[in-house]
Amino acid sequence: MIENKVVVITGASSGIGAETAKLLASHGAKVVLGARREDKLQALTAAINNAGGQAAFRVTDVTKPEDNQALVQFAQDTFGGIDVMFLNAGLMPNSPLSALKVDEWNSIVDVNLKGVLNGIAAALPIFKAQKSGHFIATSSVAGLKAYPGGAVYGATKWAVRDLMEVLRMESAQEGSNIRTATIYPAAIKTELLRTITDQGVAADMKETYDTYEITADRIAKVVEFAIDMPEDTNVNEFTVGPTNQPW
Repeated sequence: MIENKVVVITGASSGIGAETAKLLASHGAKVVLGARREDKLQALTAAINNAGGQAAFRVTDVTKPEDNQALVQFAQDTFGGIDVMFLNAGLMPNSPLSALKVDEWNSIVDVNLKGVLNGIAAALPIFKAQKSGHFIATSSVAGLKAYPGGAVYGATKWAVRDLMEVLRMESAQEGSNIRTATIYPAAIKTELLRTITDQGVAADMKETYDTYEITADRIAKVVEFAIDMPEDTNVNEFTVGPTNQPW
């Protein structure tokens, strides 16, 4: 059941995060939006509230543990608790390893892996104390198979896959009733391509996405499905992409 659940979403200012916020709010969830771009958060929050939903936002940099803690605290202060943590923030500045874009490697790790860990650290004590909660993470098909040009991005997404699976197992062992879901999207229309600085990789990725991409609301429906399952049922992995994309 989604109605009245408090859902915190990182990377909420556009793409998958924004579409998920709109969909869940339309079904009665109370959504708390975190991202770095305040103008986009303001506009999205206003749109949801004007449509009769319940939304609030806090500017958040997921690479900072204190920002994640503050976002979760804000959810509790605003809506009285937290039921779901959707760890969705991500970067994809792909490049060949030989290009040695070390600064970009570090940014990918900081957002895609450490950002997820920071979000888990912020919400896990609350979920354990209340013996309920749901972590959902956006990985990628690059977290299931390797692609040239995507070594570091893929490494972080493989790491998220393992991290979420161990979190599921440990939560079951500890009897905390915490559910997990990891989503592996293929070509989904988002802003990720804009972060690619390597011209060759950018051209190849653009061609792939121009050919196959589907809209981000498709992933929002998957998040909705995962949350709406009965509390005693955990559907922990979803691979999602265009019907005509061979991945």
